[in-house]
Amino acid sequence: MNHAQLTALGRALRLLGEHGEALTADTPDTRLHEVRADLRRALDLLEESVTAAAPATRCAEHPNGPVDESAPDLCLLCETRRRAARRNEFNGGPLPHAPAESAPSRYGVRGDRPQPQQRWLPELWNGQEWQLCGTPRRDRREAELYLAAQRRGPRAAMAYRLVHEFTDYEVLRVWGTPVKVDIEPLGNL
Repeated sequence: MNHAQLTALGRALRLLGEHGEALTADTPDTRLHEVRADLRRALDLLEESVTAAAPATRCAEHPNGPVDESAPDLCLLCETRRRAARRNEFNGGPLPHAPAESAPSRYGVRGDRPQPQQRWLPELWNGQEWQLCGTPRRDRREAELYLAAQRRGPRAAMAYRLVHEFTDYEVLRVWGTPVKVDIEPLGNL
């Protein structure tokens, strides 16, 4: 907004403030039409002055960044940073940084590469094979609670298991006994 726009908008808004102070129950219609015209003039000045898009988030750092509805400030970038900090805190703190080398490597250093992801996969036995029965979890306790709720549900499967995925797969625990079920009636006679 340049100085001329700022001055004109300030003048229009001050005039509207004077109109607001002068309003009473018996204000004539001609005066109300004058107020409406001044309001339109102020809105037009404001429309000309605003050049950027309205902020999508309440974040001062990323006002037009991607939106995450579950974040308190609606900012996906800041919420991702907060989640990573909480995950580091839960997993034992941030990794210690190696001392800086004299010359940066063209391909980066080991500390620059992302750490392998660790997840717990809840699976159920469908009569033929193990299948994923919920979203992979980053917290083992949460995954076990999810499977406990599934076992208590009205349509519980024959067996459940929890698989630990960390660059490889390891079955942590199995609930129930998986039995191979023939899908053909009468044993394929």
